[in-house]
Amino acid sequence: MLFALMLLATPIVPAGQSFDCTPIRVWDGDGPIWCAEGPRIRLSGIAAREMDGTCRQGHPCPRASGTAARDYLVKLVGKPKGVSREGHILVTGPKLSCKSVGGAGGSRTAAWCSNSKSGDLSCAMIKGGYALRWQKYWGQHQCKKP
Repeated sequence: MLFALMLLATPIVPAGQSFDCTPIRVWDGDGPIWCAEGPRIRLSGIAAREMDGTCRQGHPCPRASGTAARDYLVKLVGKPKGVSREGHILVTGPKLSCKSVGGAGGSRTAAWCSNSKSGDLSCAMIKGGYALRWQKYWGQHQCKKP
């Protein structure tokens, strides 16, 4: 019940706003990443397989499995520290610096995020081969060398 209430109260960060995120949970290779501060982040500009191994119709479909992509994102944001009852990987790691591009469906915020450990997470997921660039949402974003 508490989990359901948390979903209803999850804020969507307005487009263009910068915000910090202390990662506490990861679902799959492109998010959501749950922030201790409230937002749930869908990484901008990329697509990863779903946890059941499928790709949604019309989405880019990388070769890496959903589990491999999720585990790689967990390494990028920090370290695993368990699994929630809902199946999220519980994580601890450095703060993410994010810039919102607005809502990403449901109660998720689409955002470009980076941290001191891994740099730009969307770029790192592509470079690692765990996600593909989704040009429809990539825009003019540039991957910078860490």
